[in-house]
Amino acid sequence: MKKMLALAVAAAAGSVATAGSNVNVGIDPGSANWLGFMNVYDLAGNFQFGSPWGVPDLVANFDDGANTLTMSPNTIGDPNEYWYQGGRPGEDPNDPNDNGGPGAPGNKIMEANLYQEVADGSLAGQTVTFSGNVLSYSLTDAHDVRVFIRDFEAGFASSIDTFVDVDAAGNFSISQSITNDATRIVQWGIQVEGVNVWVTDVDPFGSVVFQTIPAPGAMALLGMGGVIAARRRR
Repeated sequence: MKKMLALAVAAAAGSVATAGSNVNVGIDPGSANWLGFMNVYDLAGNFQFGSPWGVPDLVANFDDGANTLTMSPNTIGDPNEYWYQGGRPGEDPNDPNDNGGPGAPGNKIMEANLYQEVADGSLAGQTVTFSGNVLSYSLTDAHDVRVFIRDFEAGFASSIDTFVDVDAAGNFSISQSITNDATRIVQWGIQVEGVNVWVTDVDPFGSVVFQTIPAPGAMALLGMGGVIAARRRR
């Protein structure tokens, strides 16, 4: 459970810009070095597995011409009962062959993480601020969106994290002081969490659209707004 700590106010956003001990990062275009990682849980919240995933598989779609990033609920094409519950509309809920397909409810909670990473020690001892603009938000209560900064120890055994819930259009800005240790690994990005959805059923669950910054190092004044910031340790 996240503990609410502070109110974060939106500021300028950009790809990467440094001023003294402060580093500002934003949402780069899809041509930048984005990474993907998926954590999978059962419907009771018990961890199943985690592994690197391709960015399109998260589902994260960049449109560099429009300067947008759209993230939608995760879809799994495997109809196996591991991924989908039985009982599609008009079918026998006790039929073991009636699992994945149009109308089948998902059987897992998917935590899709889209992020950028710095692992060369250059951010040690600095304050990282991650800012951006949510152009539209239409996701239902079945899915949650967060932006984050994570400060991992080498080997990813533990981390110090800052997460912000995003649930509407507007600006966000979060900051975190990075441990002064050159072996630390720093990540910032976006997390979409919720039940998996059959590919033909995605539209009613909505999506979230972020603005991307087209020119590396460019700064864009996004205006002022507020979102609730939350920090948690794992």
